Amino acid sequence: MMKKVVVSISVFSLVLASAFTAPAASKKILFFTKSSGFEHSVISWKDGQPSYAEKVLQKLGEKNDWEFSFSKDGSKFGKDYLAQFDAVFFYTTGDLCSPGTDKQPPMTPEGKQALFEYVRGGKGFIGTHAASDTFHTSNEEKKGLARYLNHGSKADAYVRFLGGEFIKHGAQQVARNTVTDPKFPGFEKVGSEFAFQEEWYSLKDFTPDIHVLTVIDAPAMKGAEYDRPPYPTTWARKEGRGRVWYTAMGHREDVWTNPVFQNILVGGIKWALGEVNAEVHPNLKETAPEAYTNPPYPAPKPAPASSKPN
Repeated sequence: MMKKVVVSISVFSLVLASAFTAPAASKKILFFTKSSGFEHSVISWKDGQPSYAEKVLQKLGEKNDWEFSFSKDGSKFGKDYLAQFDAVFFYTTGDLCSPGTDKQPPMTPEGKQALFEYVRGGKGFIGTHAASDTFHTSNEEKKGLARYLNHGSKADAYVRFLGGEFIKHGAQQVARNTVTDPKFPGFEKVGSEFAFQEEWYSLKDFTPDIHVLTVIDAPAMKGAEYDRPPYPTTWARKEGRGRVWYTAMGHREDVWTNPVFQNILVGGIKWALGEVNAEVHPNLKETAPEAYTNPPYPAPKPAPASSKPN
């Protein structure tokens, strides 16, 4: 009889414990927006108020049980600081190890390395738009021929980590993007292609192991910056045990509220956080076989010869 009582109490205790189990903690994401180069209006703090992108992310966080922290302070980057987050989200520009345009505290080289180790250890990284206009292989102030070349294994460690690098952009325009993996999270309702007005980056130096998610129809676009074959605009890749996801979209405010962009972004964040899984095998050769063909370098025009009186 005693044995039955003990078993009954044990079962009751398990049921009671499960009924009062604390809900899983919200995933924490650092949205980092230091601008050592050009500062985009969509991530600019005006009069101490949150930026437009931060307001959008706050709403997406409430819907998806994510807790966002917003910062432009690069000096905090280090192992202990990053450990509190499940993913880091970049919308940045320039050499983040210098104060640059916004004069916010810069990263240290050790902080930059800490980011890589953080992701390799199993965390997530998300990048939108100008995240590829960050830590250029060639000095940001020397936008010459080097910006139009692929550096491959000699590219900056951040470029190899992210998966590609910004060259230049042309005039804002409507451009067609083809979805190359409709099964990847966020693309379920997007369809086989989409198009909207945006500032489309021309990109280069793609890391060979990226899993391409969207490819832009560059030949149909206006401007010398797009005088090239189709190339990736959204991709995912593994970095050690961690996950890296990037999209070139995100310049305009109306893009941040566009349902297509939001679906793609939410899917990318979920994947980077490990909330959902997807196959991310390298597919650059199959989806954009001529992606390493960059637009021609616009050589500077020679200065006019000075005219001297006879």
